[in-house]
Amino acid sequence: MLRDRMGEGVRLEGFEVMTDGHAGLTFGVDAVDGGQRLSLILKMAPSGVPLRGSTDVYRQARLLTELHASGLPVPHVVMASADDTEIGAPFIAMERLPGRSFVIWEPHETFSDDPDFMLGLWTQAAMMMGALHSFPWRPSLVDWEQPTTLRAELDRWQALLRHTEDPDWRRSAEDLYARLMATIPTEGDPSVIHGDFQPGNVLYHNGRASGLIDWDLGGIGAPGIDVGWLVMMADRDGWEAGWKPRGAPPIDRLLAAYRAGGGGVIDHLGWYRAFAHFRLGSIAGLNLKLHRSGRRVDAVWERFVPSILCLLRIAGDLIGKEKTE
Repeated sequence: MLRDRMGEGVRLEGFEVMTDGHAGLTFGVDAVDGGQRLSLILKMAPSGVPLRGSTDVYRQARLLTELHASGLPVPHVVMASADDTEIGAPFIAMERLPGRSFVIWEPHETFSDDPDFMLGLWTQAAMMMGALHSFPWRPSLVDWEQPTTLRAELDRWQALLRHTEDPDWRRSAEDLYARLMATIPTEGDPSVIHGDFQPGNVLYHNGRASGLIDWDLGGIGAPGIDVGWLVMMADRDGWEAGWKPRGAPPIDRLLAAYRAGGGGVIDHLGWYRAFAHFRLGSIAGLNLKLHRSGRRVDAVWERFVPSILCLLRIAGDLIGKEKTE
């Protein structure tokens, strides 16, 4: 495909599976033509599943193109296809950004464990999120995708609970779903959201945030969805011993960095935090089933299991905390 698009003289080097972000069918490859080298990230849609939402890889091309043009540090889309004629599936190919993601539970050895260094990784991510949420998505993306409502988001993730095989896990998640649905906050102005905003999807180069990647869950929606997710990731009380986020700062520090980056005030933060716990429970239940069945092997989801019931349990206490942040 690359030779067809770039010329017969192109040589391919370093083809590899990208594993840090557990981002599905994502590969790295270098296209070399004489003295020119183009480092690419290739994302393919999975086969045998409906292409919608996170599986519709091609839909990301328009979003990333607009965000990149605005100066936000997202990958530049070099080529894309909505059909399967070239490589057997829809795809996007993006220029590879420098850096490595900070996997908060098990950071790569190249990341310093100095507390101030790790604090900087988290706060840079929060500032980047603030910049994303301040992006003026009207009019450039007004015809890209309709904003999603919180009710639709709840129903989207509740539909995944049928895959959760642990009855206590599923019962707790269904109870939480009912409580969240009964207490949906009034929705403010939507923004572009990433959907999985945490340091594992931020690239860092020489200690500085250099890119925001893995846009499978990106869309237009309530910014509190991203904020609640990042806060959940940083909340050490929600994670079992042996699987706690490294270097996570106090929540107030994260929120201050978010506002410094351009983010607004988040009303009903407790609800959004509880929603993040519910959403992770739904996602983990599906991915654990896929792993154990051998359909999509990724042993990291076994590591999540001890924390899921804890997260679901404390989510109920968060719903009533309607503090504005």
